[in-house]
Amino acid sequence: MLIFARQILKMARVLKSIFIVLFALITSSNLLKASDEQAKVDTISEKKFNTGNLIFDHIKDSYEWHIAKVGHTHISVPLPILLYSSQSGVHIFMSGKFHHGTETYKGFKIASEGKYEGKIIEVLVDGTEVKPWDFSITKNVTSLFVSIFLLITIFLSIAKRYGKNYAVAPKGLQSWIEPLVIYVRDDIAKPSIGKDYEKYLPYLLTAFFFIFINNLLGLVPFIPGGVNLTGNISITVVLALFTFAITSLSGSRDYWVHLVNASGIPWWLKFPFPLMPIVEILGIFLKPFVLAIRLFANITAGHIVVLAFYCLIFIFAEKSQFAAYGVSVVSIAFTVFMGLLELLVAFIQAYVFTLLSALYFGMALVKHEHHT
Repeated sequence: MLIFARQILKMARVLKSIFIVLFALITSSNLLKASDEQAKVDTISEKKFNTGNLIFDHIKDSYEWHIAKVGHTHISVPLPILLYSSQSGVHIFMSGKFHHGTETYKGFKIASEGKYEGKIIEVLVDGTEVKPWDFSITKNVTSLFVSIFLLITIFLSIAKRYGKNYAVAPKGLQSWIEPLVIYVRDDIAKPSIGKDYEKYLPYLLTAFFFIFINNLLGLVPFIPGGVNLTGNISITVVLALFTFAITSLSGSRDYWVHLVNASGIPWWLKFPFPLMPIVEILGIFLKPFVLAIRLFANITAGHIVVLAFYCLIFIFAEKSQFAAYGVSVVSIAFTVFMGLLELLVAFIQAYVFTLLSALYFGMALVKHEHHT
């Protein structure tokens, strides 16, 4: 149990380092394409119902956390806007100043079209539109902070409890978390990595629980849930880069020699052009790329399917009210089914990412016996 508690404490330290990188990346204006979804929803309501716009507006990032719409009144939580302009310096204000993207504040507005669509731009005196440095706390960043708080609170409290009563049977939240921790240790880390699994366990546990908890939060339809955080490519790329860095730094001599020499490959696949070594080296970079895309695509696809079932009601409502009522029964039934399926997917995607990471670590640590 003491070893278990130490692993939890190590996991908390790994959490801090990963979250710092995640926060820095997700607030970068080059990687975030934040959009004011409510301004677009208003446009949709005035025109013919557009399924694509509604779906993608809900899975994108936003400068405010929308809760509900009552009549023509939007209920939302404004979020901090942090901008640096080379023309006018630093600006800090709340996103409510934009009034759902319909107004300009201090020369800044949310672009409704063009290459900066959905992003904050600055309108200069001569009418030129430029993009300032954007470090705003968007909905995804806020959701990241929520998951930081949950993960650190859960695991530090459990580690503290183990430190005091390590010989007592787990209860409460411990009884829910411990089986998952043991599962990751005994069924993922040990078989995939081998005897050196313990030094990789904090990262594997961090990745597993970070993905799992955020997947679950994404299924909650009300604040602080409902955010497509693990469906954000910035998040999945950072996690994949951590796996890539650990794999590369852990690689044994035999691992790197095999990549370059491709031992065991027939000579006619190396001559006259060394095809297999090139394929092996490309595989080093393709593995983290696949990790990032798999998680991003599966989580995003789940949200799109659920929203598509909801949209069927509004599509049929344009034809007939009776048709809308009729299809709503089927639509809601399929939505409930997809919601239950997504609970399973939330665990599977966390498991797959952790398992593949552990397999990459184990492959990098492999050592071959050398015979004279």
